[in-house]
Amino acid sequence: MASAAEQLAANLSFSTFSKATDLKKRLWFTLMALIVYRLGTYIPVPGINPDQLAAAFEQQSQGVLGLVNMFAGGAVERLAIFALGIMPYISASIIMQLMTSVVPTLEQLKKEGEQGRKVINQYTRYGTVLLGTAQAYGIALGLNGSEGMVTNPGWFFILTTVVTLVGGTMFLMWLGEQITARGIGNGISLIIFAGIVAALPGALAQLLDAGQTGTISTLTMLAVLVSIVLLIAFIVFIERAQRRLLIQYPKRQVGNKMFQGDSSHLPLKLNTAGVIPPIFASSLLLLPATITGFSSTGVQSDWAAMITAFLGRGQPGYLLFYGSMIAFFAFFYTAIVFNPKDTADNLKSHGGFIPGIRPGERTAEYIDYVLTRITVLGALYLVFVCLLPEMFLTGLGISVFLGGTSLLIVVSVTMDTVNQVQSHLFAQQYEGLIQKSKLRGAKGGRSATKSPVRGGKSGRRKK
Repeated sequence: MASAAEQLAANLSFSTFSKATDLKKRLWFTLMALIVYRLGTYIPVPGINPDQLAAAFEQQSQGVLGLVNMFAGGAVERLAIFALGIMPYISASIIMQLMTSVVPTLEQLKKEGEQGRKVINQYTRYGTVLLGTAQAYGIALGLNGSEGMVTNPGWFFILTTVVTLVGGTMFLMWLGEQITARGIGNGISLIIFAGIVAALPGALAQLLDAGQTGTISTLTMLAVLVSIVLLIAFIVFIERAQRRLLIQYPKRQVGNKMFQGDSSHLPLKLNTAGVIPPIFASSLLLLPATITGFSSTGVQSDWAAMITAFLGRGQPGYLLFYGSMIAFFAFFYTAIVFNPKDTADNLKSHGGFIPGIRPGERTAEYIDYVLTRITVLGALYLVFVCLLPEMFLTGLGISVFLGGTSLLIVVSVTMDTVNQVQSHLFAQQYEGLIQKSKLRGAKGGRSATKSPVRGGKSGRRKK
């Protein structure tokens, strides 16, 4: 027999979507917020020579700066007010999550529930301002010292650039929080998703143009397109993969009734961390990209050139550093979002147990054992998807927007958004069923109260 969720999923239709007024409001709010974000990526920082900026970015576009530009939605190459993107906020989040595991005071705040989470979020905002100011100041100094880059160099330009870039990052942070609260959720991921999707058509057109002009062969172009389709299918397959642990519930007595034992599953995703590890790893690559992308004299020093060569796109150092950070954050973020001890305690409090495993500490150890094994596969999957395409696409000069990292983020965020929409539709159907049951109950109550009155009247008429 189909479950209630399966019955609701079978009944989902366009009419159900049209009746979900709250969901439509959330979708419209999310769409308008993303449009505002995209408009901001085209508003340049005042006082910049666009020709000199385009020439400087062209030299670094195939390195880490191209990856940072991807996460900023193309704002870096235009040096828009959103050039820093959301990366300072992500870096501050990483620092705060590390500190909550080390500092006892922050660890206690984390356990206090919603109130403690608000305090930690406030500290994260303060950290975003500090990191954003440091990065914006470095960029402003580099631009100010580059010959011909700034129309009126000086301290006033540095001050206005720092204020503009930090203000843009804080606005994006606020916009992401609003999308999470008043939209359909995943605000930060949707902002990055919007920037990548907006550039995908241009990157695809660049690939087709390269095939038409003969820069790359037609066979190579077709192989790249087929590989992209296969990679998307592989991402969808892995993101939906689960390891289900059987949970058994014993018989229980409630009052005079005896309820039979039931069984369910504890789903453990193969990739519990989602798209967070590549985003976190990319945020750590922002600092060297900022330092080497613009030099104070317009000519890179020897050590800066060495860093650029080491972290160049497709170089062994870049692949090693980026892959190591992805694997580390896959384990780190999984340990944050999933606590085996809390899960084991919840199962024990509800009378559930894993067959053959003693409830309590042994259950927590078993869940941690299984989670660690599948996280190894999840980390290898993330490293494979993010790095292997880079090794082949770099030599062809194909845009980073068609790489594995961008496709992983687009596919994963799309799947999460679809799940959010389905959850709202399920809630809408549940509310409709509850209202119908209340109306039926009210009608039944009125008919039951009217029947004795009719009987009384007929009795009086007989008399």
